[in-house]
Amino acid sequence: MGVSKFSYDAVHWWMSEIQARVVAQSGIPGDRFHAGKLILDALKDVPDKVLQIDGATGESETFGSALKRSVQCANAMRKLGLKHNDVIILMGPNHIHLTIPMYAAFYLGVGVAGIDMALAVRELHDTFSFNKPKIIFCQSERVKDVETALQGLDFSCDIVTFNPGTSRTSLSEFLDSGNDVSIEDFKASDFDTSETAAMLIATSGTTGFPKSAEVTHKNMLLGAPYMWSYFDTFPSPTPLPIAISPIQWYSSIFLFVTCPMMRQTRVQSSHPMTQEHAYEIINKYKPSFAMSSPNMWTTLFKQGDRDKCDFSSFEIILAGGSAMPPTLVDEIKKATPNTFVLNVYGMSEIAGLGLLHDVTIPQAVGRPIPYLKYKLVNLETSEEITEPHVNGELWVKGPSIFKGYYNNPEVTAQTLTEDGWLRTGDIMYRDEHWLFYFVDRFKLLLKYRNNQISPVEIEALISKHPGVFDVAITGIPHPEHGDLPIAFVIQHDGYNLSAEEIKDLVKNNLTDSKQLRGGVVFVKELPLTPSAKVDRKKLAELAKQIKAD
Repeated sequence: MGVSKFSYDAVHWWMSEIQARVVAQSGIPGDRFHAGKLILDALKDVPDKVLQIDGATGESETFGSALKRSVQCANAMRKLGLKHNDVIILMGPNHIHLTIPMYAAFYLGVGVAGIDMALAVRELHDTFSFNKPKIIFCQSERVKDVETALQGLDFSCDIVTFNPGTSRTSLSEFLDSGNDVSIEDFKASDFDTSETAAMLIATSGTTGFPKSAEVTHKNMLLGAPYMWSYFDTFPSPTPLPIAISPIQWYSSIFLFVTCPMMRQTRVQSSHPMTQEHAYEIINKYKPSFAMSSPNMWTTLFKQGDRDKCDFSSFEIILAGGSAMPPTLVDEIKKATPNTFVLNVYGMSEIAGLGLLHDVTIPQAVGRPIPYLKYKLVNLETSEEITEPHVNGELWVKGPSIFKGYYNNPEVTAQTLTEDGWLRTGDIMYRDEHWLFYFVDRFKLLLKYRNNQISPVEIEALISKHPGVFDVAITGIPHPEHGDLPIAFVIQHDGYNLSAEEIKDLVKNNLTDSKQLRGGVVFVKELPLTPSAKVDRKKLAELAKQIKAD
């Protein structure tokens, strides 16, 4: 067992082996991308191995138990009339019950939408309205809110609770209703894996409005394995991955989907992943692999706190979803010098990694993946940029590119071109060797007079100050000049920084257009999304409120 510093083909050799076995059984070539049949085969293959552990409760489940329960769940879904291309919603914590309906849906060709379990009633109503689920699996504590959110919608929907406590059917009761078909007699459905949705992944994409990226079985099975491309031994490439993020984020989805195929155990938690709880699980279970946002890693490796946790068990730590300050890599290395740390670039719409990281050029986000095509496009002329070191929007094309935004053709047309190119919304440039470098999200760029300003660039500079724990930049609208950059800064304990000190740092290192004309605000915390990314919308609202005051 080992970790490679460069992308390695071992995961694809393993995938070819298990895919060939499934196709040999069914005689259907497209089944090599059938997530349901691959998971079903995996659960049968090592029935006594532990599949999942709830780090909060200590509960665990074997492959064999998950096989039995997921088959029962699929049978129960069939008895309710669920069929190919229907949708279910999962809104619960990462307990050992969460993936049982997921795997069952994969067997049947039913799409799975994982959503934030903390959404308010109106947000649930909007989410239900475009996903149109046949069943919603949720905690009993949210049943009343789910019932209220379903009012006025033009479709019928069953509610199943993961835990007892209401008059609604509980998961255990639901599984009992599907107990009349044996594992041996159960057959997964046949369908076109290139057209059938596996996951409807919650995303705001480049428009800022919530929607679901429709990722097909083929998309998923092409994109997800690349997450394991830095390991060289299969099956079980790493002893114990940990799922840190909630069900609606790709960083956990890919673990839920691929861990059975990799024949490995994962640890997760039914409790919120606070700093204290994460330390508790890491110290107890010694996980070896994790992926989360840079903001989460900033919290976990905070000076003064990180000594409470032994991170040395990690072989690889991946950061994704936003740019990772170089200082954060340094802080992680101080706590666990032998851990391989990567800032990876990927999107739900690409069903995984968009570029392969090159450790010899850490400032670059990566090189092209062989099965994807790339081009940079001028934002004003829409013409392809052919020369290096020129900023443009990254466009990507290939077989892992998602099908579109579910039940949202208008927004899909804004994101996918007619000939299949995905407009990523990310501004990058490339060098002569086709290494790509991230500049900023197109929708996050600030505009001061005739200048485009990258918040990430200013954040990267300020984060280098030894007294800065975290920082986020947004803009205050100005009727004449456009956006005035404002910095929200969290200080390290023991420091007493001044606004002028931060302004001078920017003044001495960046051009006039990037100066902090909106000011500097010291805060105790930044507004975050459920996946621990900076909530840019709330940050902008906070900046407007400060200006108004």
